[in-house]
Amino acid sequence: MDMNVDELVKASEAWIPIVLEYGGKLTLALITLLVGWWLINMLTGRVGALMRNRNVDRTLQGFVGSLANIILKVLLLVSVASMIGVETTSFVAAIGAAGLAIGLALQGSLANFAGGVLILLFRPFKVGDWIEGQGVAGTVDGIQIFHTTLKTGDNKVVIVPNGSLSNGNITNFSREKTRRVDINIGIDYGCDIKVARQVLLDIARDPRVQRNPEPVVFVTGLGESAINISLRVWVATEDYWGVTFDFIERAKERLDEVGIGIPFPQRVVRLVQES
Repeated sequence: MDMNVDELVKASEAWIPIVLEYGGKLTLALITLLVGWWLINMLTGRVGALMRNRNVDRTLQGFVGSLANIILKVLLLVSVASMIGVETTSFVAAIGAAGLAIGLALQGSLANFAGGVLILLFRPFKVGDWIEGQGVAGTVDGIQIFHTTLKTGDNKVVIVPNGSLSNGNITNFSREKTRRVDINIGIDYGCDIKVARQVLLDIARDPRVQRNPEPVVFVTGLGESAINISLRVWVATEDYWGVTFDFIERAKERLDEVGIGIPFPQRVVRLVQES
């Protein structure tokens, strides 16, 4: 019995320093883990609320919130492990090497991801806009984190990678509320320009045409076989194509009514007879 007591005393004398040394570290690490976990959740929640108040796209909200949450929690776990004496140098090096390898393997995907973040953050276009980019024109049907889906005028679906789309020129035809319609016509050299101008201005008396700026007609050039004139009017963006098609047809009909012809290309040929 005395032997057991002595052994217990010796064991306790051996374990007490270890408990005192590591117990405090373990307790501090556990407190750090709990408090840090709570702070990370609160911080990412605040970031999500801020993005919602700034009307950031929902896709970007969820992705940024999840990514920030995961990164911060991984860093917290590494810090807690180092507090209790776990060697983290090799662990961090392994994470870095894995990240580098993944980054090299997914260069194209990462470029598309970065482009998607930029598009969702700066909003050069939104769903429903008619845009032109990378040689493709269509209505934006969806914006994903890696690609943008366009629906063309003949109902084809085109998937454009966000990397190339964000690094090239983008023409947004729907961004502004108004657009200018240009109706360019060539008339015979023998015709009266004033009469042709009045015919085109009469066509512009359409309820879809805005009065500020006012419709204008002017000569744009003297071609090889025609005087080139242009009618320019401003309309609401949604009326652009309807006004364009209507005015081209009306211009042809009205000019025919007043005897102003739209000439074909002509060439004057002179024959020189050798003596």
